[in-house]
Amino acid sequence: MSNNFWNKKAELRNEWWRKKRSKYNIGLIISGIIAFILQITVIEIVSNESNYLELDFTIFTIFFQAIGYLIMIGIANLFYYLGPISEKIIEPKDSEKYRNLTFKIGFWFSCSLPFLIPLNILIMYL
Repeated sequence: MSNNFWNKKAELRNEWWRKKRSKYNIGLIISGIIAFILQITVIEIVSNESNYLELDFTIFTIFFQAIGYLIMIGIANLFYYLGPISEKIIEPKDSEKYRNLTFKIGFWFSCSLPFLIPLNILIMYL
């Protein structure tokens, strides 16, 4: 096969993943906000039930956690490259099916990770 065919295939692969990146990032932002609201709710419930736990949220703690989450979004975007890299290595017969499946697994896994923090707090103090 000609080199032009392989270049076109790589271009199509990269374009597909590039188009999906914004959906991925929006999902990360929304899940992060929801997880943070859930974290505040869990901490409020737990601190009301516990006499020895006293936690407050200030502008500084919110800002600090937002910066930390932005860094984590950056790291998640590095892991996003595993999709096109794995497709290049595996070379699936049905590229579209592989892309959709790989994207969905990575998307839902990445969007579920922020919820581990409020879940961990809930488990620790119950």
